Amino acid sequence: MQVPFADLRQQYQAIKPEIDAAIAGVIAETAFVRGKYVNAFEADYARGYGVEHCVSCANGTDAIYIALKALGVGPGSEVITVANSWIATSEVITQAGAKPVFVDIEPDYYNIDAGKIEARVTARTKAIIPVHLFGQPADMTAIRDICTRRGLRLIEDCAQAHFSEYDFGAPKGGKRKVGTIGDIGTFSFYPGKNLGAYGDAGAIVTNDAALARSMRTFANHGSMSKHEHEIEGINSRLDGLQAAILSVKLRHIHDWTRRRQEAATIYDKLLAGLGGIVTPKIRPEGSHVFHLYVVRARDRDGLQKHLESRGIGTGVHYPKPLPFLKAYQYLGHKPEDFPVAYRYQREILSLPMFPEISREQVEYVVAEIRAFYGQT
Repeated sequence: MQVPFADLRQQYQAIKPEIDAAIAGVIAETAFVRGKYVNAFEADYARGYGVEHCVSCANGTDAIYIALKALGVGPGSEVITVANSWIATSEVITQAGAKPVFVDIEPDYYNIDAGKIEARVTARTKAIIPVHLFGQPADMTAIRDICTRRGLRLIEDCAQAHFSEYDFGAPKGGKRKVGTIGDIGTFSFYPGKNLGAYGDAGAIVTNDAALARSMRTFANHGSMSKHEHEIEGINSRLDGLQAAILSVKLRHIHDWTRRRQEAATIYDKLLAGLGGIVTPKIRPEGSHVFHLYVVRARDRDGLQKHLESRGIGTGVHYPKPLPFLKAYQYLGHKPEDFPVAYRYQREILSLPMFPEISREQVEYVVAEIRAFYGQT
């Protein structure tokens, strides 16, 4: 049996008539850059998130960069973020002229360890960027409290957690979708994401009208109307084809999330009690949308090779924590600075996860894991 890590072809086949009609509509109207399809997606996404403003852009990396610029992050600033994420989160901090400051991850949930943030705050700290990694929220009660007390801006990197929720409970605000808790929420619609385009695409959400206008202006060459440039900006616009595709997929996202969660439940039950494997824990206050189903495995590399030999796709997210990449050698970090992230880089393994994965495929994956550990 073949079990791909993800299966975008199968997803396309399931909604092919809708996707093909959307693409044909854009081509027929030559609405390739901005225009009504982009406007419609922004309105639909804002409505789905219950926010006032959605600003689309070219990709999720730009989304974070645009947010940083709108919040005045620049030379002399520091921005705190998590040690285990994709480099997009941290590289834009540097590109904005600021310094990335890394914090270790929680042992159970793999998100930024909120208990270690305040020790990294200095007089130069401008903002915090928690990443809702793998599909579940960071500890937003503690992080929001730190930002409030310290006067810091809060940008949520939601690239892997579309429509995940965090429950503050009464009387602190109840359930909130990730991206609506801080000042700004940023999203990637890279093809493999839970809500993915057929190329690069991104968006930013906020309830702050001034921030929304600033970000929209900056992303469109510093202009809100053609040939009128208020500032120097960048070219980061969502194209019409991607917007139309995303509008179709948006209608299916909640069903796809439910199916991811069902697959995760099957994994949990079948892997329960298996020596050598630690299954993901779900934060009690959060909902997990399982962009990735990440386990910790004894002899991770050996297991990964075994699964590959049996036709099973896997991934490692991520092979090396950000502070230990060559790009950040200048910061001079040591393994003991981020002990959890450093240890887990040798253990974490992402198993196949996509809405269309069948029970039989999950059972096959687990059977091969059990075979590797001699626990059939």
